[in-house]
Amino acid sequence: MKDLDQKERFKFGNNWKNFLEHLDDERIEGSKAAFSKMLGTSDLTGNRFLDVGSGSGLSSLVARKMGAEVFSFDYDDQSVECTKYLKEKYFKDDPLWNVEQGSVLNASYMKELGEFDIVYSWGVLHHTGNMHLALANVDQNVKKNGTLFIAIYNDQNTVSNIWRKIKSAYVKSPKVIRFFLVILCYIMLWGKTFIYDLFFRGNPFYTWKIAKNDRGMSKHYDLIDWVGGYPFEVATPDLIFNFYKERNYRLEKLRTHGGGHACNEFIFTKL
Repeated sequence: MKDLDQKERFKFGNNWKNFLEHLDDERIEGSKAAFSKMLGTSDLTGNRFLDVGSGSGLSSLVARKMGAEVFSFDYDDQSVECTKYLKEKYFKDDPLWNVEQGSVLNASYMKELGEFDIVYSWGVLHHTGNMHLALANVDQNVKKNGTLFIAIYNDQNTVSNIWRKIKSAYVKSPKVIRFFLVILCYIMLWGKTFIYDLFFRGNPFYTWKIAKNDRGMSKHYDLIDWVGGYPFEVATPDLIFNFYKERNYRLEKLRTHGGGHACNEFIFTKL
């Protein structure tokens, strides 16, 4: 995939900046609970943690709260500022949490970062414009017997191609068109749920509300991220499994979403 002009990329950092206005202790605890469940521990003391594409900075914050030494970076400058904001708010002047701008597609940059006990990249590598290279570059940062925790959009074939066109249209369109695309996607993604909850539970926002603490994220800003998230690539679970099996990784845990459009989550150990 060719390099993209900034006008062809979704402004992830701007979306995360809006999300942080709604971040509270409940969301942080929700993120920590989901994180701990996948990793099988709530204590990361003594571990070096690399957050590849830190976004809002929430995952980095949770990792630091769990005791890890954290290094966060993101390609998007506003995402970097979001992560720095959380560090300043919760871990001011902490030498065990570093934040900077960088690109996972830059192999030299990644090599200079060194090895980590846990390399984490949730919903990021498929937005780089070259997912295959990004998947390969993070390998060099995982130490032997270390953990690689990634989440990649599921490949839905034709459906994924339709979403790719919607996302591309979103980033190239004026605000008024973006607004209507968001409304359309609300109907596509939540319409049936709202109707079911209205007629069978008496509350059209029932599912919306109970889903609030899924990884501590906001369903609204997740939807904006989904609609606008371009560049956009996808992969089947088998593709990711085989990619890292060839690089001497063992799959420890896999979480899928029934063939839907969500991310498949993988936890590997490097042998």
